[in-house]
Amino acid sequence: MDHSFMQSTLRELRLFIRSPRFWGTFAVVILIFAVSGPYGTSERMTAGQRLGYWLVIQAAAWSIAILCSVIAEVLLRRHIASMFWRMMLGAVAAALPIGYVLSLIDFIFDGTGHSMQSGLQRAFFAVPLCALFCLLTYMAMNERIKEVVATSGSTPRPPSILDRVKPQNRGELLRLSVQDHYTEVVTSLGRELVLLRFADALRETGGTAGLQVHRSHWIADAHVERLKRDNGKLLILTRDGFEIPVSRSYAAEVRRHFG
Repeated sequence: MDHSFMQSTLRELRLFIRSPRFWGTFAVVILIFAVSGPYGTSERMTAGQRLGYWLVIQAAAWSIAILCSVIAEVLLRRHIASMFWRMMLGAVAAALPIGYVLSLIDFIFDGTGHSMQSGLQRAFFAVPLCALFCLLTYMAMNERIKEVVATSGSTPRPPSILDRVKPQNRGELLRLSVQDHYTEVVTSLGRELVLLRFADALRETGGTAGLQVHRSHWIADAHVERLKRDNGKLLILTRDGFEIPVSRSYAAEVRRHFG
């Protein structure tokens, strides 16, 4: 696998890892299964055992389905125009490994179900569930995934603002900040002050995916580690350890964009 494939795959997987909506849905599904005890688990397991059982089951199934959907989405871009159908093919293909993993989990928990036939049976019943999972995932996250796809080309044009910095500092654009009458340009190779209005600097970020989060700060999507709160103030923690303040007027958009 080439570097661009791995990079695109990891970027899309990070969308799921960073999404509170995804983790919230995951938690709700586990609680529903643990409380209702379907497939006879309410009869043969205690409440604590059911919680542990369904946590393992759902974590395994969701992980495989997400991984297969993302891999298919990246691999089939040149062959299938629709992102939805790329993801759907990956999700349906995930049913086979999911069937055998679930069969193995059952064997570990109660000593039953681990065979070639049981794995195929579980894979068959997993197909519609995988399709439903893909549909819900696409509805919830397709806009974010499209943003990643749009910026993941193999040879993107560097933002024009990099032409203003020294050659040794022309790395990946990470963030912009106001410094008096200057704009500080921070890249993966260094930082430099440029005599340029901040508004003009924002127009020269080109196709770099990012967001203005404060009247004095812009940050690239790829440079965001996570959001945090400090005494009621919303901050962005960058991958190099800096904390960028978020203005109240930008807070809702920042939470929606990076949440």
